[in-house]
Amino acid sequence: MNTDLATGTDLRAICSSSELATTLATVSRGLSTRGTVQVLGGILMRAEEGRLALAATDMEISIRASVSGTVEGDAAVVVPGKLLTDLVRLLPGDTVELAYEEGDGVLVVTSGSHSSRLNVFSAEDFPRLPAIDGELHATDASALLATIEKVSRAASRDESRPVLTGILVKFSGDKLVMAATDSYRLAVKETPLDAGAVDIEAIIPARALQELARLAAGTDEVRLGLQENHVVFGAGDVWLTSRRIDGQFPNYEQLLPDTFEVELTCERAPLLEVIRRAGVLAQRNAPLRLRFAEGELTVSAQTQDVGEAHESIAVEYTGDALEIGFNPDFLRDGLEAIATDTVELKLINPLRPGLLVSPSESLWYLIMPIRLPD
Repeated sequence: MNTDLATGTDLRAICSSSELATTLATVSRGLSTRGTVQVLGGILMRAEEGRLALAATDMEISIRASVSGTVEGDAAVVVPGKLLTDLVRLLPGDTVELAYEEGDGVLVVTSGSHSSRLNVFSAEDFPRLPAIDGELHATDASALLATIEKVSRAASRDESRPVLTGILVKFSGDKLVMAATDSYRLAVKETPLDAGAVDIEAIIPARALQELARLAAGTDEVRLGLQENHVVFGAGDVWLTSRRIDGQFPNYEQLLPDTFEVELTCERAPLLEVIRRAGVLAQRNAPLRLRFAEGELTVSAQTQDVGEAHESIAVEYTGDALEIGFNPDFLRDGLEAIATDTVELKLINPLRPGLLVSPSESLWYLIMPIRLPD
């Protein structure tokens, strides 16, 4: 796909209102929401191989798609993205005509009895998007998206440590590995792949992979390829490009302990429900207390001036009593990521990380503890 902008005299397109509305809703997810650079709040519109091509970018990701119809002209124009998306969704007619004449500075939108004129930006001010070329590999969409879902919550949102806002993605032969960490928790998932002979490794922004999960839902395969500074994903007729994150991702294999003092298997659903209920009372960064005693786990939380809660469930625990504290949100996220009926819980001591394991899913979720007051 050629991303160079052509300069022409005009652009006219007639297409289905519903198809255009759907495509605009998809592409608009790439719009910048910061508002500091106005053109990044716009959607680039141009004719391309007889279709109306649409693109948006916030300089971290770009989303591109196209709409079929009658398209003429070779001009390119940038239209306010949210405005156009909202308008097209409400148009009265089954078809919509878009007309732009270079130099006028407006896009005319006509559908049924409706006509409007939208002020536009120059396409020359729109960033040059990464080319979609080079070698692309096809992979099973369901395996890729399931892996993203399992690990993405553990990625950091702290922009001061960019490498932790990304997810390490490794395709190695017949296996996909993803790892994410915010330095307080670590999620690692291995997924077998049917197709082999693909070796790709990159740190990709978690947001880009979460957008890919939305875009590729319902598709059978995702095409992907690496460029020097970007990664390219194709899902159906939609293309997503994302910058790659430079840096050294933590060695997740060294972070996973080899030996534990406590290893027990719990029913996942009852444990998750207890964690959720007790977590309501764990506010203002208050920890959840997990106290293991003979045959029993008691989960409790207390927040000053709010209240307290405690609840017990039966577990196959033997030995001396052990009490450990965790962030309630992190613990809940880990249990929610697991899809099996049971979960393995592994502990060393109250000051060392705890590990949730789903062996059949090849999923590991490590959580740093919170020191509890005596």
